Amino acid sequence: MVTSAPSKSPLPHFVTERLVVKLLAPSAAPMMVRFRIENRHHLTRWEPTRSPQFYTEIFWQTQLRAHQIDFERGESCCLAVLDHAEQQVLGVINFTQIVRGTVQSCQLGYSLAQRCEGQGYMFEALSAAINYTFVTLGLHRVVANYIPNNKRSARLLARLGFEIEGRARKLLLINGEWRDHILTAKINPDET
Repeated sequence: MVTSAPSKSPLPHFVTERLVVKLLAPSAAPMMVRFRIENRHHLTRWEPTRSPQFYTEIFWQTQLRAHQIDFERGESCCLAVLDHAEQQVLGVINFTQIVRGTVQSCQLGYSLAQRCEGQGYMFEALSAAINYTFVTLGLHRVVANYIPNNKRSARLLARLGFEIEGRARKLLLINGEWRDHILTAKINPDET
């Protein structure tokens, strides 16, 4: 059995040229609800089917509290991508399934507001966030998977240095359908 090491790092919070990337407090639930409602239809084809509760403040207060606890336990690092004024959620970046021991790896998931696509926001945010996982969290490998017809994610991950490692048939239940995924990974460049 592999266990996660508790995090001794301060809560992640970093600023890029145009963005703030950080772990949100439960009090930020209204911002997350707004992001989720505004992008509900846009993200449907890339995400699991969501319950009506997913779009409520109560759900997000609980979820953001769980994100903090999971970070403190060293199990995940779920971040919000915000504008510089920290008034709007523009996207999310989730490093989940953090495994320590001989693996030192995590799973990356992300989404971006439709109105922000094509402007380099996710590349900017992920560049900083992935660096954080390697430098501060000390991970060796970040894994990211995408649906084969998601050309935008394919280009983004390639630009970030992720390499294709294979294809998994019917890997995840997305929008009510089992979907194939292209498997990619990035190794900590300081360790190669």
